[in-house]
Amino acid sequence: MGVLNGGVLMNFDCIYYYVSDLDRAIRFFSDTLGLSLSSRNHVARFMIDGVLFELVPTTDASRYSGQGNARLCFGVKDIRAAVDELDSKGVQVGVVHEVENGFLATFTDPDGNELALWQEAKPRMPARTSSV
Repeated sequence: MGVLNGGVLMNFDCIYYYVSDLDRAIRFFSDTLGLSLSSRNHVARFMIDGVLFELVPTTDASRYSGQGNARLCFGVKDIRAAVDELDSKGVQVGVVHEVENGFLATFTDPDGNELALWQEAKPRMPARTSSV
């Protein structure tokens, strides 16, 4: 929980993406990505590891341009297997990039919102040293 300078309390509520077609987005996140729909009224809600994720429909295309900085990132144990599975479901995943602490690949939902796959690098054993 946070407190603004004026004393207003804030707590984390959710992460959300704007979508143009709620039914299509629900199918993508449920059928393609395997997330379980928690509830639906004017928005669709998914719980992901205790975090509320919402799909919010809008007719304003500028809101789902995929140009924002936030990403929904899924941790995986085997990024290549995850890429292959998404590929088999018709999802185009970008190149797997190796970075200092792991592997990252991105893809988009039907509205262009960017999502990511993340595999943390396994800790490397320190080099053996010998003292004489």
